[in-house]
This record gives sequence, C-alpha cells and structure tokens, in this order.
Amino acid sequence: MTSEASSRSRHARIGMPRRLAREEDSTILIDMVPSAKNEDSYGSTASTSRLNGHQEAARRVGSPSKPQVDFVLVWEEDLKLGEQQDSTTRDKTHAAWRETFLENLHAAGLCVDQRTMQDGPGTVHYILLSAPWAVLCYYAEDLRLKLPLQELPNQASNWSAGLLAWLGIPNILQEDVPGVPPEYYSCQFKVSKLSRFLGSDNQDTFFTSTKRHQILFAILAKTPYGHEKKGLFGIDQLLAEGVFTAAFPLHDGPFRNPPESTQAAGLTQRQILFQYWARWHKWYKCQPLDHVRSYFGEKVALYFAWLGFYTGWLLPAAAVGTLVFLVGCFMVFSDVPTQELCSSADNFEMCPLCLDCPFWLLSSTCSLVQAGRLFDHGGTVFFSMFMALWAVLLLEHWKRTSATLAYRWGCSDYEDIEERPRPQFAASAPMTALNPITGEEEPYFPERSRLRRVLAGSVVVVMMVAVVVMCLVSIILYRAIMAILMSRLDNTILAAWASRIASFTGSVVNLVFILILSKIYVALAHILTRWGPSPCALEMHRTQTKFEDAFTLKVFIFQFVNFYSSPIYIAFFKGRFVGYPGNYHTLFGVRNEECAAGGCLIELAQELLVIMAGKQIINNVQEILVPKLQSWWQKFRLRSKKRKAGSLEAAGQEPWEADYELLPCEGLFQEYLEMVLQFGFVTIFVAACPLAPLFALLNNWVEIRLDARKFVCQHRRPVAERAQDIGIWSHILAGIAHLAVVSNAFLLAFTSDFLPRAYYRGTRKGDLHGYVNFTLARAPPTFAAAHNRTCRYQAFREDDGQYSPTYWNLLAIRLAFVIVFEHVVFSISRVLDLLIPDIPESVEVKVKREYYLAKQALAENEALSGTDGAKDNSFLGSEKSLGSQLTTPGVGQASPVSSL
Repeated sequence: MTSEASSRSRHARIGMPRRLAREEDSTILIDMVPSAKNEDSYGSTASTSRLNGHQEAARRVGSPSKPQVDFVLVWEEDLKLGEQQDSTTRDKTHAAWRETFLENLHAAGLCVDQRTMQDGPGTVHYILLSAPWAVLCYYAEDLRLKLPLQELPNQASNWSAGLLAWLGIPNILQEDVPGVPPEYYSCQFKVSKLSRFLGSDNQDTFFTSTKRHQILFAILAKTPYGHEKKGLFGIDQLLAEGVFTAAFPLHDGPFRNPPESTQAAGLTQRQILFQYWARWHKWYKCQPLDHVRSYFGEKVALYFAWLGFYTGWLLPAAAVGTLVFLVGCFMVFSDVPTQELCSSADNFEMCPLCLDCPFWLLSSTCSLVQAGRLFDHGGTVFFSMFMALWAVLLLEHWKRTSATLAYRWGCSDYEDIEERPRPQFAASAPMTALNPITGEEEPYFPERSRLRRVLAGSVVVVMMVAVVVMCLVSIILYRAIMAILMSRLDNTILAAWASRIASFTGSVVNLVFILILSKIYVALAHILTRWGPSPCALEMHRTQTKFEDAFTLKVFIFQFVNFYSSPIYIAFFKGRFVGYPGNYHTLFGVRNEECAAGGCLIELAQELLVIMAGKQIINNVQEILVPKLQSWWQKFRLRSKKRKAGSLEAAGQEPWEADYELLPCEGLFQEYLEMVLQFGFVTIFVAACPLAPLFALLNNWVEIRLDARKFVCQHRRPVAERAQDIGIWSHILAGIAHLAVVSNAFLLAFTSDFLPRAYYRGTRKGDLHGYVNFTLARAPPTFAAAHNRTCRYQAFREDDGQYSPTYWNLLAIRLAFVIVFEHVVFSISRVLDLLIPDIPESVEVKVKREYYLAKQALAENEALSGTDGAKDNSFLGSEKSLGSQLTTPGVGQASPVSSL
C-alpha cells in the first residue's frame, strides 16, 4: 500500500476533532519532529532518515555540478568594552540557540557553510545555506509546490493594446521586454512522477531560484532551537530575539548592466527589471508583471498589478474631476448670490464670533465665498454620482483581472488547497481535525475559543482609537480658541479671515498628529506581533494569509479613524450645534465652531488637500531620502569594518556581503495601506474636492517607479510568497466604495448649498436674487437690545431663535435626497455587478476544460491499469492520452490531473 493510501486509511478513522495529549517537556503539542506514524507534519523539518525514501527517485537524474547558495543567515558580534554585565549571559544563550538551530538545519539535510569577516573588535558571520537535490524534491512535494508539465504559448492579453492595434494607433505604453517567463501547464510535484516534469533531467535548473527560496524558508520557519511548545522555533523568532541580524535569499547579481553586456540576452532577471521597470523614464510604460512575478513571487506581483490597475483607472476620474473644477472656476464670476454678497457693502452686519469680538461685515468674506464656489456647484452632484459608479466598476473589473492573473500564475486555489498551516499555529493547536477540502488531518483550534481571543485582542485597537478621539477634541478646541483670539484683533481683514486661518493651521497640526500616531501604532502592532502576546498571534489563525488579514483589519480600523476622523467631523458635525446669539452652545467652556462664510465644504476641501497632499509629499520624500541615508550608513558601517581588517582591497566583495549592505524588505503592508487610504480620500469625500483624483494620479505615477526601485535596487530580495489575491484589502476597498455613496449623499444634502439653492429657486426666485438674505437670520430682540444694534447670522431660524418652517422643509428635502441618491446609485451598482461576472468567461472555459481532462485521464487510467493502477497514476494519467487532449491548452495553472 502506498503512503497516500495509508494516509487516506488513517484519515478515514478520524471523524471529529481529537484533542492532543498534553504532557511535560518530553511531549509537544504538535510533533515538530516527524515520526513514522505521522507523515503529514505541519511544524516539522525532515530528518535525514526521513529523506532516504526519496533518494532513489531523486537519483534517477544526474548530480548537480555545484551547490548554489539558496539562503544567507547573518549575525554580528560586537566585543567592545563597556558593555553591560548582563550581555554575557544573553550572548551565551544566543550562542546556544544558534548552535542548536544550525545543527538542526544540518540534520534536516541542508548544507551549512560559515564565512567570517573579522575587524578586530567586531565580527560578521555569514551562514550560507544550500539544499541538496533530495531535500528539494522532498519539500517540493511536502509544500505542494506546482511545477511545470508542459510549456504553453504566452496568453497574456491587454484589451487596450488590442483596441489600439485594431484602430491602427501606435501603442506607446507597450514595450517588448526580453526574457519573458514562459507559461506552463503545471501541477503539484510528486517525486514518484519526477520524469513527467519538464526539465527534470537537469538538477541545476529544475527548481527555479524562487522555488528554492520558498523551500529553504519553509525549513527555516519550522526548525526548532529549543522546546517547541515554548515557541522556540523558526527563524522569525530568532531574528526578533537578535540571535541573527538578517536572513535573506540572494539577488541575481548586481542590478546595473555590466559595461561589456550591452545585449539584452546577457542580462539577469534583476537587470531586466531595472532596465525596463525600475527606471524613472519608464513612468509611462506598462509594467512587466510576468517578470516581477518570476523574480519576486505572486504576492509582490499582485500588489504592482493592483497599483497599476488602480492608477490606470484614475485617468478618467482625474479628467472628469479637473473638468468639474474648471466649470466651478467659470461659475464663480457668474454666480448671482456670490455677486450680491461681494457688492453688499455694509448691508449685512454679522453678529460677533465671541463675547468680546466686534461686529463684522459679510462683504469682507467675499474671497472666501468665491473660493467656496470652486467646489460647491451643480457639477459636484454629477461628479459624486460618477465617482460612486467609477468605484463600483473599478472593483468589479479588478475582480476579473485578479481572477485572470491568479489563474495564469497558478494560484487560484492556493488558499483552499495549497497553503499549509502556520508553524506557530501547528505548535500551539490543542487538537487536530480533517481538512474538508484536502481530506488531510491538520491542527485545529475551536472557533468559539478564537472568538473570545479576537474580542480580547481588540482592546488595543479600542485604546488607540480613544487616543485619536482625544487628539481630535484637542484640535477642535485649538481651532475654536484660535478663531476667537484672532477675531478680537482690531484688524478687520484678520477678523474676517479668523475662522479660515484657524482651520488651516488646525489642519496642519492635525496632519502632524496623524503621522505621529500612525507611526506609533504601526510600530506597536509590529512589536506585539513579533514579541507577543500579539492580538493576532493570540487569535490562533491557521494560515499566514488569515493571520495577515487579521493584522491588516486591526491596523486599518485605527488608521481609518486616525485619518478620516477630522474630515468626518468637518463634513457632518461642524456648525450643527452652534446655537444662536444669546444662547451659544459650548464645549469645555469654549463656544462651538461654526462654518465660515464660504461654508464647510471649502473647509473640508482644505482639510483633504492638506492631509492627502501633505501625506503624499512627506511619504515620497521619506521613501526617497530615508532609504538612501539608511543604505549609506549600512554600507559605511560594514565597509569601515572591512577596511579595518585590511580585506577591502585584497578580496572582491562577495554577493552575500553586497546584499547584506542593502536594506531589509519590510513587506507590502505600508504600501497597500497608503493606496487604500488614498482610495478613501478619492471616493468618500470627493464631493468636496474634485481635484483629489488628479493628485492621486500624479502621486501614483511616482509611487510605481519608487516602489519598483526599492525592490530592485535598495532592498534585499524578499522570499517569493504565493498569494491568491490581494487579501482582505479587496473587502476593505468594497466597504469604502459603499461608504462613499452614503458619505457623498449626506455631503450634498447637508453640507453643500445645492439643495437650499434648489429650494429657493422652486419656492421664491429662479434667478437666485435675494438668496443671501434668505440664508441669514436676525438676532433675537434680547440680544439686539443688550448691544443696542441688530445683526445677522447664518441659520434658518425665527426672530426668537426657534427653527423656522423653511428649516423643517429643507430637512425633509435633504433626507429624501439622501434616500433617492443612495437607492439610485446602489441600484445601478447592483445591475453592474450582475452584468459583469467576477470571473471572465474565457477563464471559466479553461477551468471547465481542466475538469473534463481530469475525468478523461482518470477513466482511461482505470481502463488500462485497474483500480490500483489508477490510484498510482491518477497524478497525471497516461502520457499518450493527456498529450493528445492538450490541443487547446489552458494557461499554466492547476493541471487537470491536480484536481484528482
């Protein structure tokens, strides 16, 4: 009986989740060291004895010429005088852990080679790891890696390129990039079927560098260096404890082209990416996503695919938004209420802004009102509806693009079938259960227990949100106090502009608070994740994808409140609870803020531009300058050590030394977060700032090449990770798109002057003459008698301060507008969702063909070999029948036989 059959028989005897026995240190929760009875180990590294069974199948091809370095571990020793006394004990512990870890790596079958660079008081140790052929074969099967069976023609398509070709228009965006990675018909690797895979006769090239890196990292992530149930295993924990200072795979040589290699055929993958992707003058070219995926993995490639897709869709949004803004510029000089206000002279004397403030003239705010008309006009309604539908169409088409890329890149079933449980989860899970999809026994954690941990882990988020709310209250008080102080000045112009100056300075202070709190919370989240007890670690998520999704959701909730709390306050709350002369409402003894003469919409536009544009400028400057400074310091520090040792000129720089001088790759979380927050600014408050898509487009053109240069030139090569999609970010984007509809509906109804103007046209004068007087109320008689003069203020109130019938009529109209706007947009969005399938029809056809080929392969095998032979050969089917069926190939994804 084969190992697969015995595994199935063992699984058949397991019905419900069974609890693992807990014993002393001699027993662990999930066995990290494999046993004969447990072949499917989720937290283990293979011992050399366990690899013996795979040696024979692996030896059928010739031996490799020279072991290549697959992974590098680095640690530094600093023996300077004056260190603390407790460092000796710590160094001994670290040395013991390091020695145990390296011994276990050697026992797992890896080749361990140590190189040392000394400089007198300090030493840098490089551990060069490489995996023999048998280890690669074993773990390729254990990790369910997909390897090529048959090469296919490249079927990447671009509808815009096809349209331009059909129209006969040259496509300046397209570029022929050399070394296009071939597409394969692939399936999960089996050692017993080694000869069926393409390139299996060459051990040096059969496993690509990214596959080798994935295998090495999987071994490093599981290898213990102490008691496993105490969490003493894995390279991540060793890096967090400072036992190693770095762990990374090597780049494919330098990124700059050597002088003698001018032909594209002699370029490495890294040099191709630098030449055709990471250079600034390529800003208008399409990204070579297949090359990015081949070198950095699917997760990085999907990020750049999303970034390029989103940037391309910003083009029509920016064009329409700019057009709407220009319409507002022309309407400023023809708007009747604005002309009335500017020519009113001393007709409208306004009530004081505070107890000791002077009376002021409405005409002094002419410039503010004119600026407000740039954003608050009839075109804003059209643009809000346009952007709501734009967001829906963007997400629907991204689903199709994501599904197509996932199918082409062979990861459409990654999360359901291929992804293995996290080693930390496997070591701590209290029981095991059958995976309903794969049928294999896996570690299991009860959902009810996880829910309790999720609630407990949310405490950190709630605490940080409370800090944001306190900062928001402090900003509100600052603006109110600043406006009062400036209103008391004798300068009439400054008094008229007091509210706007206070608002602008408050926006700048708010931006500073936002950036500081953002850095603090992200740093806190990383500390909690690495050193524990992390909320996400305590929640016991089964896979790395679910772990990252939980971490992302927690951080995004905080960042959402952090970035959007002030705009939400200005849009929906500022000026709503002011009161009236003689009965003003206060907050901590300070009079509540009210909207300036130009309205709250112009203040919201100002807040958005300060936060959005300011954040983008600061981030881009940081991403350009900070890595350069960090890289310079790293190179200076290491090369000064080498210079002291006298080895800088004596010997050339080794590849691992050159890569260690680069910066560590920090992942994609910050990149996704920046783009998703930008998407929120572009959609949620677009009614107040139609120029937001234009600023986003300009930023993203820089962001694409900036991120490309970071990955290619400045950062160490990350481990190529697989991913099925962009994860929970797609759900967050969908939530933002729905929130944008509601937000813009309330903005147009309650913050904009659109509905009051429409009401005035319908009930009084269609030409809007007298509209300014219509929006102003008179101070109560008691207030006028106390000051011996009357004054006006912006509100729909009677002379006694009570709301007028006009206020209630407008309130009903505003609520009706919100309901109608939401239902119209959501209805159209639903229709678009139904008309546009999430998966393209061409991809669905290829998937169905794979299932058809799988059934045919199984049926023919049963006819030729019987039931036992079919079990043994269902991996691929007969070579003759499968080859004859591949006349219409799918795009290099899950093979038909992999579904068997």
